[in-house]
Amino acid sequence: MQRLEADGWQVVAAGRRDGDLSRADDARALVERAASELEGLDVVVNAAGAGFEPVAFEDVSEAQVDAALGATVKGSFFVTQAAAPHLRASRGLVVMVEDVGAYQPWPSFAAHCAAKAAQAMLTRVLARALAPEVRVCGVAPGPVAVEPEQEKRRAAETALGRTGSPDDVAAAILYLAGASFVTGTTIVVDGGRLLQSGGNPVA
Repeated sequence: MQRLEADGWQVVAAGRRDGDLSRADDARALVERAASELEGLDVVVNAAGAGFEPVAFEDVSEAQVDAALGATVKGSFFVTQAAAPHLRASRGLVVMVEDVGAYQPWPSFAAHCAAKAAQAMLTRVLARALAPEVRVCGVAPGPVAVEPEQEKRRAAETALGRTGSPDDVAAAILYLAGASFVTGTTIVVDGGRLLQSGGNPVA
């Protein structure tokens, strides 16, 4: 958010206090408040998520699956649906903050991977549904802003030998904001982590 503001963008940041975005009414209320405060919408960033805790597949509860799918999939769906009229008017952009977990099978994060994979498909579906007025793209972070005790291990998992920062993700979003001929695709911001593990995020 700070990087976007430093680049001249006016930003409305939302969190759990702003409602349950898996509910269409709450998503619509948030979008209308943001559009009112900003006098329109140019870019919507869907970054809500839940359920990123390691759990053995056999032990995953219904509540944990609901949390992962609700915030990530339903939230992205309903926020974008509510924002679409504003973005059509501005010929704007939707950014889905995906995850490299959308493209890799992590058994201990089964619900998270499933939710992020569904969100990655929404990137492509909505790019077609909202074209040509609105572009929809994804940004898929890898090891970004990790805990200090994990940094050495997570850095070793990347081709670049280091972890990323929120600034790296913001830079990708800023690129997409100005890339008027890019839609329906995802920028992977992972320092080459998928290369190390054989993943292939782009069809």
